Amino acid sequence: MLVEHVMSTEVVTLPPTAVIAEALQLLEENKIRHIPIINEERQIVGIVSDRDIRDAAPSIFDSEMEETLQKEIQTIMSQPVVTVHPLDFAADTAKIFYDKEFACVPVVSEGKLVGIVTEKDMLYTLIQLTGTHVQSSQINVKIPDRPGMLPEVTRIIGNRKVNIVSVLIYPYNDNPNFKVIAFRIQTMNPVPTIEDLR
Repeated sequence: MLVEHVMSTEVVTLPPTAVIAEALQLLEENKIRHIPIINEERQIVGIVSDRDIRDAAPSIFDSEMEETLQKEIQTIMSQPVVTVHPLDFAADTAKIFYDKEFACVPVVSEGKLVGIVTEKDMLYTLIQLTGTHVQSSQINVKIPDRPGMLPEVTRIIGNRKVNIVSVLIYPYNDNPNFKVIAFRIQTMNPVPTIEDLR
């Protein structure tokens, strides 16, 4: 799955000269947590999070609050910004989220902002990739880690005329000689298939 299948294309943005008060209002109105900051050519020059604004804004009891809220957003935005391309793989983007501990990543094509991917988008993608959004049953099969095992197991499932919704393969504990294939199959009674696999 590619980033272009995951990203949101309707992105709330601000220019670097917008004031912090505008960003705060947009975050609240749109129920979002990040605003990409772009120039007139839609090139991304920074990003502002609700945390950035919280850290910059003094207490409501502070006499300097109004003055702070009128500062330009470029004074608190984070830069440079890590971005991805629409044709990047969603799985590689998920690794960026994990490694960098980001909550969103802007999507840039030909130097211009075209979308944004959030944690929520990535979680929804995981749900789609694992097939948990479809009424189905999951079967985990421990197999020796050698070529030809996947088609051998899928043939057994295919003989039952059961549709495979998703397939994931992951290591079996710390044993390099085995893998686990997690099948999600479109049946509410997986028992006959499990017996065939045994």
